[in-house]
Order: sequence, then C-alpha cells, then structure tokens
Amino acid sequence: MKRKLINIIKEASKILIEGYYNEKDVRFKAKKDLVTKYDVAVENFLKKRFSEEFKDFNVIAEESYDNSLKFDNSIIIDPIDGTTNFVNRVPHTAISVGVYKNKKPYIGIVYNPILDELYYAKVNKGAFLNGKKIEVSKQKTFQKALISTGFPYSNGSCEKDLNMVIKQMRKVLPNCQDIRRLGSAALDLCYVARGSYEGYYEMNLKAWDVSAGIIILTEAGGKVSNEKGKKYRLFKDKYIVATNKKIHKKLLEHL
Repeated sequence: MKRKLINIIKEASKILIEGYYNEKDVRFKAKKDLVTKYDVAVENFLKKRFSEEFKDFNVIAEESYDNSLKFDNSIIIDPIDGTTNFVNRVPHTAISVGVYKNKKPYIGIVYNPILDELYYAKVNKGAFLNGKKIEVSKQKTFQKALISTGFPYSNGSCEKDLNMVIKQMRKVLPNCQDIRRLGSAALDLCYVARGSYEGYYEMNLKAWDVSAGIIILTEAGGKVSNEKGKKYRLFKDKYIVATNKKIHKKLLEHL
C-alpha cells in the first residue's frame, strides 16, 4: 500500500510544481487562510485515485471536508500544506497523507516536491527521508533546543490568538536556543523527526495538518501530546506539542 500511495502522491505533485512556478488566483477561506485552484486540483486527483485503489478506506480531505464521514479506516489528505508559502514561492510546502486503520496510525507520507524531500513511515517500521532512516535529535538540554511553532488562523479578529502566541513566546524563547516559524505543520513535524528541531508546538490545527507528520515523528522516536501532556487525539485536540521526547516535559512547562 505504501508504494502505491507514494506513486500516486508523486503524480499529484506535478500539479503542485506547475502551480508553484505560475501565477495563482487566490481565494481567502478566512482572514489569513488561503486556497488556490491547485489545492483543489491536487485534492481531487488524490481523492479519485485513492478511492479507486483503496476501496476499504474512506478519504477525508481538507478542501472538501464532510464531517459526516466516519473516521475509521481513513486516508486523510492535506493537498498543499503551507499554501501561503506555495502562493509566494517559498519552498516549504508539501502534500501530506496519513493512513489510519480502525482509527489507529498506519502510514504517514509527507512530500515536498519543490525540494524533492519524501518523508514516510509505517508503524513499527521506522521513519525515512528519501530512503534513509531518520531519528530525532538526542539533545536533552532545553536551553540548546531549537523549537518551531506556527501562528493560528482566525475567522475574525486575530488579536486573541496573537496575544496567546506572544505570551507563549515570552516563556519559550528566553529558555531555548531559538524559535523558527516554517509555515507548514506537516514539515515542522518532519523536521523534528529528522533531528533539525528538538520541538514544535502550535494551536488551532486540523487533523489533516498533522495526520501524517505525527506518524513519521513517532516512528523516528519522538513524542506527541496535547498541551496538557495527554495523548494527542486526531479530530479532537486542537493543540499539538511534538518533540524529540527528551525535552517534552520542559517544553510543556514553558507553554
């Protein structure tokens, strides 16, 4: 199944690459939440092909999300994670596909076709980047930890969210090495998985933002929770904290 998924994702990535280098008509789903015809085209391509190839799975996708679909045996798609980057030709954008069996993680794939970086993992089989096994950082000292975060979207005024972001940064930034803001939750999780970051936190995320990345990170030896340190629940928790496991407690303390 994994090989078929990767082949289909690579086919779909041709649409993303075409759009990346061309002018784009942009629609706003919310004040800072963008969508383009390429998001829709990639999603439609993946939904069609996945539905044909994997008939035992339903397909849950960002741009056509139907909350009547049951999360059980599911393929969860974010057609272009990091759409703002995509629109502005910033090369941190990816197709994210998470596969779940009986609501349990099974396969995670995140592909950045601009940099040709393919991250994938299957439960109990490890995590890989372009065929090479990856593992989380061994850094134990929070003061030396590089942390990533994101800024939440808001349908109205973003003042409340902004205040929360600033409050968190005031606690985290003085105590860690530094903070990065990449603009793609799927890739942030992969960067923790490959040891580039020690940790990542963000609020107001959707299941498709993280469904693949959390599988990849966990298989690379990392840890994922909600802001209370409890197990992260897809489609329920909106706040994610993901680390190399060694600094998890410290990051939670500073949030």
